[in-house]
Amino acid sequence: MKILVIEDNENVASMIEMFFLKEGIKGEFVQDGIDGYERAKQEQWDCLIIDWMLPGMDGISICRKVRENNKTVPIIMLTAKDTESDQVLGLEMGADDYVTKPFSPLALMARIKAVTRRSQPQPNTKIHNNTIETPHFKVNKDTREVLLDGRAVMNLTPKEFDLLYHFLQHPRQVFSREQLLDKVWGYDFYGDDRTVDVHIKRLRNKLGSSDQPFFKTVWGIGYKFEESDDGFEPQDGEDPTKEKRP
Repeated sequence: MKILVIEDNENVASMIEMFFLKEGIKGEFVQDGIDGYERAKQEQWDCLIIDWMLPGMDGISICRKVRENNKTVPIIMLTAKDTESDQVLGLEMGADDYVTKPFSPLALMARIKAVTRRSQPQPNTKIHNNTIETPHFKVNKDTREVLLDGRAVMNLTPKEFDLLYHFLQHPRQVFSREQLLDKVWGYDFYGDDRTVDVHIKRLRNKLGSSDQPFFKTVWGIGYKFEESDDGFEPQDGEDPTKEKRP
């Protein structure tokens, strides 16, 4: 595995480098944002690990520019920012995941394994197994194309696509945050499970409408996908796992 790490903090870079050596990972480390972006373009990487705050070019800009030409390379953001708005910004720019500083090497390794595993080509199966068609959606897992009522949806992040595809595979099935983290993120989540709420909110805004929200809140449990409008929808900011309705 070959990973590019763009991180200007020498202590953090050294910690990651030592762990990579232990795990047999080939890592290249760059401290400047502009140099890091150039290296990201020059080779094929199994994963990019990008710090948020960098000299030359910040990590969010790097992520956005990389995604303009490379839709599939896994990207993990390293950040000291842990507010929901910061998380949304990073995910909107195309990051697959983020790790909040300070972090343990084991937590980072779990994220790396998860995002790289999801990026690997799946075993060859029948075409219909990788294309899901519903009354409103047609989604191709191989090309990562999404059609909503016949119109292409172009603004989904990689993680939003994965979450949508998972829900389409299991219509009307209710999933807790923990189950979604396990099934979609694919590892024991070390951070705030509210990242699921962030992604659901973004999908609702991008795909749903007031009369067809698609992603329903099941009080006290979690979320489900349903192509009807007969479910109760909380207002933004409400906790979908509260036992009582307001």
